Amino acid sequence: MPQQYPPGAESSWREPDTVKKARQNPNRREPDTVKKVRQNPNPRDREMGLESVEDLALNKILSKLDSKHTAIVACVNRRLRNSASEDSLWSKICKDELDLHSPVDLHGNSLPSFKETYHTWRESFNMYPWPLVKRVKRCWDRLKNWLTINLPEAKATLRRGASEADIQELENILKVKLPLPTRILYRLCDGQECSANDSDCLVGLGLIGGYCFYEHLVNVYLLPLSQIIMETREITGGLSFNSRSKYILVAASLTSSYKFFFLNCTDGQLYVGTRNFLPDGEMLPCVPNNLINLQNASSDQQQDAMLLWLEEHARRLENGIIKIRKEGNIRSINLFPEKPPLCSTAITNGVRVRASSVFIPEAANLRGHNEKYLFAYSIRMSLMPEGCVIGGMNFSSCQLHQRHWVIRANDVVVSDVNGEAVIGMFPLLRPGEEEFVYESCTPLPTASGSVRGSFTFVPGRLRDPKGGPFEAEVAEFSLSWPDYIF
Repeated sequence: MPQQYPPGAESSWREPDTVKKARQNPNRREPDTVKKVRQNPNPRDREMGLESVEDLALNKILSKLDSKHTAIVACVNRRLRNSASEDSLWSKICKDELDLHSPVDLHGNSLPSFKETYHTWRESFNMYPWPLVKRVKRCWDRLKNWLTINLPEAKATLRRGASEADIQELENILKVKLPLPTRILYRLCDGQECSANDSDCLVGLGLIGGYCFYEHLVNVYLLPLSQIIMETREITGGLSFNSRSKYILVAASLTSSYKFFFLNCTDGQLYVGTRNFLPDGEMLPCVPNNLINLQNASSDQQQDAMLLWLEEHARRLENGIIKIRKEGNIRSINLFPEKPPLCSTAITNGVRVRASSVFIPEAANLRGHNEKYLFAYSIRMSLMPEGCVIGGMNFSSCQLHQRHWVIRANDVVVSDVNGEAVIGMFPLLRPGEEEFVYESCTPLPTASGSVRGSFTFVPGRLRDPKGGPFEAEVAEFSLSWPDYIF
């Protein structure tokens, strides 16, 4: 059977079907693109014909073409075919379409030329819309590039792409049909090499990352296909999902605090389990429904929640909205936002306090009344290089004594807290030292709210104060149900 290509995706050196049919059937109308180049009916066009152009200039002209039109031009005559076969042209095409800087296949294996590289990639994905393949590859490239620079140990857990046979096996066993974007995602990377016995991986190397407050520890990683099969059958076996909806577990935190993400293969939405998930399957959508589009199968505009979710995650990583946090010997992606407007900052007498929150979906209780939603918040405090400045006097340290929080659900005050210390500690701040960071949490009866407050510090130390106490502001930060849930 002859090789089939997706619409507009002819092989890099074979004749396009339209050209081939025109050559084989002289009665068939010749494609306008080829006819114009071949016949040049206008005298001025003949004077400017490509046959008279020097090789260097011809190469410059051909370098402006995409892969499809390069293949068409190669069918005009022998000289153009030889020029269109120059590997420098295919190097540019590989870079423009696939961001490839060396001739390698989708598993990173070296190939003899960029021309063969392009052909190999097209052959590997000949059943998918090529614009969608390029978009999915860009998503993975962004994630991998960020990991290479910031968390190479996590990048080392990413697996090679799965084969079509691997995907079909999953579909047969779980009786689902994966949306095209998710299929391509797994063709390019089969999740992370992580097992429940690998405690370091479970704590710190999840691609999606997580958070920690009190005893609640979450770090989410992408499951490989083999683990998707095993975990999906085990977890969903006792749950009564809608028979028309086909769910598979695609990402999870299997630390002491469970967190599960399920892809609905029917509508393309990604869901995360709530506190009531294990008893009765309660879940929340992770991506805005209006963005999901599974209908346009021939364009890069087709998108399921899995692709949108990972693209948004890559954007937040690249823009520094979320960053790496190191705790002891463990480094991990931390989901507490680091930039405004999601992170507030206030400086009082040299004390800088940054604050942000994250929605905790696995603790949500949509059947509850007073404590429906749970938000964790992260407070980071430090002393500016000039130290603690009060009344024109500089002090080399200051120590926290008390805290005051005003928590609102929408515009209603639901908690007004005064107390000593933070999580039982009285941090001492000095210039140049790392931020003192602590996390806590608060329940809300509504899906949005806010927190503001202050910390009472004394210059010097509590046991040896150098002046009177002062209040360092905690600028208001929001508690809100996000568009994307991670």
